Amino acid sequence: MQVRKLLMTAAIAAIALAAAPSKASADWLLTPFIGANFGGSADVNDAVAGVSLGNKFEHKLDYGASLAWMGAGIVGWELDFGYSPNFFETGTASNNAFDFTNDSNVTTFTGNVIVGAPIGGHGASVRPYAVGGVGLIRTNVQDASGFFNKVGTNDFGFDVGAGVGGFFTQNVGIRGDIRYFRSLQDNNPGGGTDIGLSNFHFWRGTVGVTFKF
Repeated sequence: MQVRKLLMTAAIAAIALAAAPSKASADWLLTPFIGANFGGSADVNDAVAGVSLGNKFEHKLDYGASLAWMGAGIVGWELDFGYSPNFFETGTASNNAFDFTNDSNVTTFTGNVIVGAPIGGHGASVRPYAVGGVGLIRTNVQDASGFFNKVGTNDFGFDVGAGVGGFFTQNVGIRGDIRYFRSLQDNNPGGGTDIGLSNFHFWRGTVGVTFKF
């Protein structure tokens, strides 16, 4: 009887070990990236007494980092941080309502869901993916003419995009993606909450080196 109990215990333990995901099936992915902004509109509504600034942004540098977790399946999670210095135009283009300084910048911090199917096993592999989520979009503008000093807004927003990542060794690879960012606004301030899309939106393209651990 004791032998039967031991055999049953061993069998149950073997089944549990076989069913449990291996340690290598769940990975953390750290990706420092660099890229640029393009498309969209940098119109900042109600920044100064209801005035729409109407400034376009420059196609300039954007950099940051992504920390993602991917399990054994196709769904994972990501925290994405991006920073774009000198986001708004500082020249004298005819469409400029104000001459922004080089202190004008945009910061994004979003929590995202990643859906991507890996192609290949450990070592060399490729994973095309789609990504989307919500978070913070902070706009910081300063007018060189002195009409106003400095305006910083913290708005909820979202991002959606797609990309592909590949590993040429088991722990080091490269990733590139394109994402669309848009902030949200309250269309009925002072009354009930009526959340809608704002006029501030842009695209971001990046490439980065990914470290898996």
